[in-house]
Amino acid sequence: MNQPPRSRARSAARLAAVQALYQRHMENTATAKLLDEFHQHRLGKEIEDDLYEDAEVDFFDDVVSGVIARGEEIDAALVAKLAEGWTLARLDKTMLQILRCGIYELMARADVPVATAITEYVDVAHAFFDEREAKFVNGVLDAVAKDVRS
Repeated sequence: MNQPPRSRARSAARLAAVQALYQRHMENTATAKLLDEFHQHRLGKEIEDDLYEDAEVDFFDDVVSGVIARGEEIDAALVAKLAEGWTLARLDKTMLQILRCGIYELMARADVPVATAITEYVDVAHAFFDEREAKFVNGVLDAVAKDVRS
């Protein structure tokens, strides 16, 4: 699929945001240090022969900072859509960050259409998981969207 440059840059920002938040979750990296590390060493760089796509830096920063700032609100919206007996702790750590980023965009980025936000994070899920998990992302984000984008 041939995306326009801005769209590719936003897709790259979303994937990087999930990776950054995963790193923060695992290492408890301070936000400023985390953003700086991604700006200096990841976004648009080559790491171990993998070329990272140029990301829209302001969008990346907004998603990462927004997920951190609104974490409790985002997690409450997520927990409300999980099946009975499921908790955040039961979710795969990467899956958790994908869902948090998607929910943040649905809550805070009215400039991003619902379908775009959902599709983009389903695509991110495909980078890490099989179809079953990607469908889970679709279902959860669709359910949250009905609540936050009425």
